[in-house]
Amino acid sequence: MTRFSFVLRRPFELIPVLIGISLVSFVLLQLTPGDPARLLLGPKASAEAIAQLREHYGLDRPVFIQYFYYIRNVLSGDFGQSMSFRSAIGPLLLDRIGPTVYILVYGLFLSALLTLLLGIAAARSRGGWLDQAIRVLCVAGIGIPSYFVGLLLVLVLSLKAGLFPVSGYGNGFLANLYHMFLPALTIAISVTPILTRNFRATLIQQMNAGYAVAALSKGVPEKNVFWRHVFRNSLLPTVSLFGVVASFLIGGTVVVENVFNVPGLGLLLVRSVLSRDYLVVQGVTLVMAAGIVISNLVIDVVIAALDPRVKT
Repeated sequence: MTRFSFVLRRPFELIPVLIGISLVSFVLLQLTPGDPARLLLGPKASAEAIAQLREHYGLDRPVFIQYFYYIRNVLSGDFGQSMSFRSAIGPLLLDRIGPTVYILVYGLFLSALLTLLLGIAAARSRGGWLDQAIRVLCVAGIGIPSYFVGLLLVLVLSLKAGLFPVSGYGNGFLANLYHMFLPALTIAISVTPILTRNFRATLIQQMNAGYAVAALSKGVPEKNVFWRHVFRNSLLPTVSLFGVVASFLIGGTVVVENVFNVPGLGLLLVRSVLSRDYLVVQGVTLVMAAGIVISNLVIDVVIAALDPRVKT
C-alpha cells in the first residue's frame, strides 16, 4: 500500500457527503415560498392548468417521494427538465460548466502566481519597506468584498482605460484569456491576501528553524538554504490553505459571474433561484458540491506528493 492508496477509497467515503448535500438543498428549496408552476404559467393561469403542470413535473407528490425520484434520476444521468429554460438540465449544466471551470482555474493560477511573488518578496525583505507595503495591501485586500473589486476593475480598466471588455466569455482560447482576465483577477485579488500572509509567515518561521540556522552556520549559502529547504517546507501549509480557498471560490464565483455577466453556473444559479426553477438549482448545487469534493481530493494528492510523511 502506497501513500496514494487513499485515492481508491476516497470516492466511496464522499458518497454520503454528496447525498447529505443533495438532501439539505432539496429540503431548503422546498421550504422556499412561491409556487414554481404559477411562476411559470403566470398569474392569469387557471387552476386546472396549474394542477396539470404540477402533476407533470411531480410537484404534487409528497416531499420524500420527490426526493427519491430525484436521486434515482440523477444517478441515471437525468437531472430533469428546466421549467424556465424549457430544456433538459443535463445539457444546460454541461454548457455552463465550462466558463465556471475556466474562471476558477484562471483565477487560482493568478492567485498562486501573486502569492509566490508577494510572499517571497515580503519574507526576503522582512521588516523593510517592501514587506510593510505588502502587509498593508494584504490587510486592505482582506476587507474588500469581491463584487466591489470587480466593479472597481471594470471602472478603471474597462470603462476608463478601455483595456479589457466589460463582460462576456469570448470564442477560442486566446479570446477567453482576454475576456476572462478581469473576472479571474477579481478572484485572485479576493484570496491572494490570505494566502500571502500565510505563506510569508511560514517562510519566516522556516527561515528561523533549527535546520536553516545550522546550515547557515556551516557556511551554506543563504540562497541555497532558502530555495532547497525553506521554500519547499513552506509550501505544504500554503497548499493546504489553497485547497480550502479553492473550495470557497467554487461558491464565490456566483458573485463574480454576475458582476461580469459570465455565462457560467453562478449566473445560472441566480437566475434559477429568481424563477423558482427548483430542479436547476438542485443540479447546480450538486455540481458545485462535486467540484468541492474533487478539489479537496486533488489537494490531498498534491500534499501527499510534496510530503512523503503524509498518509491520508
